[in-house]
Amino acid sequence: MKIHAVLLDFGGVLAEEGFQQGLCAIAEKFGLDRKRFFQLANEAVYNTGYVTGAASENDYWNAVRKHSNIKASDEELRQEILSRFIPRDWMLETVRDLRKQGLLTAILSDQSDWLDQLDSQYHFFQNFDAVFNSFHLGKTKRDPTIFADTLQALKVNAGEALFVDDNFGHVDRAAAAGLQTHHFAGREDFIKRLQKLGLQ
Repeated sequence: MKIHAVLLDFGGVLAEEGFQQGLCAIAEKFGLDRKRFFQLANEAVYNTGYVTGAASENDYWNAVRKHSNIKASDEELRQEILSRFIPRDWMLETVRDLRKQGLLTAILSDQSDWLDQLDSQYHFFQNFDAVFNSFHLGKTKRDPTIFADTLQALKVNAGEALFVDDNFGHVDRAAAAGLQTHHFAGREDFIKRLQKLGLQ
């Protein structure tokens, strides 16, 4: 089936994976086990409700501090993460090329208000027809209904959409919802997939 829309994750796809990299940097700075701290802080962003807009950033960092005993301000911790979310120029150029071909392009990301802050700095939203951010949607890609909601908003059938993410769980849920999918592992494989679909 011909592709009419491409939905892309932000961190790890459109940009460097600043969340994971930043949390690992925080763990190293405070002498914590990187894997355990990442698991704790990653689950906290969901459990507190920060990623769905149900809690504040301060609520999130308070939960992280409570369970890890790190001593740092919200601003200091935030900067460790946001400074590492660097948009990939080649990906944004690819998105612009897809739009020139007449395809709809959208961000579909489990993010917080950090995504809005990053756009204020890098101005990447302008390359997309729509931005679907869990913080504003009130649900994440752990909820399979997010894919139907996104498709309805774009007025595209599931089989006409390509979903690109670096998280296997998200990719599996999108595939189960009928979308065409690509697990992002790097530039070369992604370009080959686009070529196979006749999009390059």
